[in-house]
Amino acid sequence: MESIYQQIISRNPGEPEFHQALYEVLETLTPVLERHPEYHEQKIIERLCEPERQIIFRVPWEDDDGHIHINRGFRVGFNSSLGPYKGGLRFHPSVTLGTIKFLAFEQTFKNALTGLPIGSGKGGSDFDPKGKSDREVMRFCQSFMTSLYRHIGESTDVPAGDIGVGAREIGYLFGQYKRITQRYEAGVITGKSPGWGGTLIRKKSTGYGAVFFCEDMLRAVHGEELKDKIALVSGSGNVATYAMEKLRASGAKVIACSDSGGVIIDQKGIDVDAIIRIKEIERQRIYTYLDSHP
Repeated sequence: MESIYQQIISRNPGEPEFHQALYEVLETLTPVLERHPEYHEQKIIERLCEPERQIIFRVPWEDDDGHIHINRGFRVGFNSSLGPYKGGLRFHPSVTLGTIKFLAFEQTFKNALTGLPIGSGKGGSDFDPKGKSDREVMRFCQSFMTSLYRHIGESTDVPAGDIGVGAREIGYLFGQYKRITQRYEAGVITGKSPGWGGTLIRKKSTGYGAVFFCEDMLRAVHGEELKDKIALVSGSGNVATYAMEKLRASGAKVIACSDSGGVIIDQKGIDVDAIIRIKEIERQRIYTYLDSHP
């Protein structure tokens, strides 16, 4: 197994995030490979660990003051054995090719476990939407999609949202795809507003799903319910806010959440509606919660 790992990372130098994900997965799969030597003979692991395609492109965009900025865009199609590539787009200054590759690699197993006919992919950019105006984000998304559109499609590659990419960004991306292709392909990108062919439950589904899993785990392991439990939530983005909403509906009390700027703690219980307003409407940092909840 060690020799396979060394061979793969030698073809993917300078990508520590991807190397770490590879090592963890290969270490876990060792007992399986020992029982099935035919997997080694047919190079199954090497096929699983090498992406089918990697796309890197520049994304020039203009800010509100007329200055031009250049970011890098990425889309990695990792495995299409089960269906079209499927995975989110992440806009964050920490994004690199290695980041995208390890996320796409992990997406292979996540998507396969659903039992649905979908492959794995991931994409994004080192663009930071924080502090940008709506028009700046729109211009960036339009430029990003101008390079990406020829590589995606409902039967080829279906992007979605991720960190830094919510319904606003998805709307701008889909609008540009429609403008360029002159086709209304509702299935080409998921996470859209219901007004643009999206589903009503999509925005809340991941956060709610995390809480459903937590409920089942508590019942199975401890024979307990979420009601009257104290909860701390990491983050305050799309997943975290709706996890908090579902925790509240299940009778739990959320007393803390966070963002990249810090953590807020409210022993009386976080006002979930206020958090959703701050993040989705006002697009402010989490500390502004303290202005109305001292």
